[in-house]
Amino acid sequence: MNDDIKLDAGVSEAVKAIIEDISVYINLLTDFGFKRVFGIKEVMLNFLNSVLDIEGGITDLTYTNTEILGLTKEDRKAIYDLICTTGKGERIIVEIQTFRQQHFKDRILFYIAMLIQEQNVKGKVEDKEWNFMLYPVYSVNILNFNLKEDDKNAKTVAKTGKYLSYVQLIDKLNQEVFSDKLHIVCIELKRFGKELEDVKTVLEQWVYLIKHLHELENIPEELKSEVFEKIFEIAKIAKMSKDEVYTYLKSLNEMNLVQNEIISRDKMIEAKDVVIKKLSAERDNAISVISLQVNTIAAMERENTELRRRLGLT
Repeated sequence: MNDDIKLDAGVSEAVKAIIEDISVYINLLTDFGFKRVFGIKEVMLNFLNSVLDIEGGITDLTYTNTEILGLTKEDRKAIYDLICTTGKGERIIVEIQTFRQQHFKDRILFYIAMLIQEQNVKGKVEDKEWNFMLYPVYSVNILNFNLKEDDKNAKTVAKTGKYLSYVQLIDKLNQEVFSDKLHIVCIELKRFGKELEDVKTVLEQWVYLIKHLHELENIPEELKSEVFEKIFEIAKIAKMSKDEVYTYLKSLNEMNLVQNEIISRDKMIEAKDVVIKKLSAERDNAISVISLQVNTIAAMERENTELRRRLGLT
């Protein structure tokens, strides 16, 4: 238990049970933890500049509304984790996805499309008709699962080190960029298997921190920089208010509930697969036995027919 956390009288046993296992620092994979840290401009600037290869870097940004409405009332709306707009007008979506979601790649494209169509809301630029000029849209996705569903062996996958995907619109014939207005970045945490002593770049420091912050008890020497020290300060649970602690615990509990549901579902699927495999084997065995019996009966009938022919009974 984090001894720095003081419990009020009357705190429920359920909450106490959660706090018993709580760490020194918040889990950045929770909604609360992610927004608490990445909602700070200085932190977000450092992270994005380590991930995105934008000419001249990002020197300024503003956080914008995370809910984007469709063109009509009937259209779907998109609710993002965080959206930033740079001083040059680039739009950046930053999302954290803790659990696998069906059609996740399609969701990325849908969210990007919403930000693209939003650029025509005003309809005119400087009193001139809009000429379809777009500001670049970046989608940065931090994933706590593997994009390929068949990557189930986490240890084997982590050894590959291929945790970063950077997608653009490319001409397949000559491998040239068709448009620089669309960028998709995926950081797959389960593919990142480096130990702290092997971390070299700022991006690797970030990925390690996102994946392991809640497991640490102090700031490692390898992560001592101005921005990371700031993160450790605001991420320390003992420094949060009572309301913030409870909000974090709720977020952590929700994440754990979903995780348990997924584990239960996977166990049910695994058990179902075992049963199906057993039934399939029994079916195949039954078919084999029946086939053998049919072949035996057919052979006996042929022998009987031949015997009757020899005896002149046919």
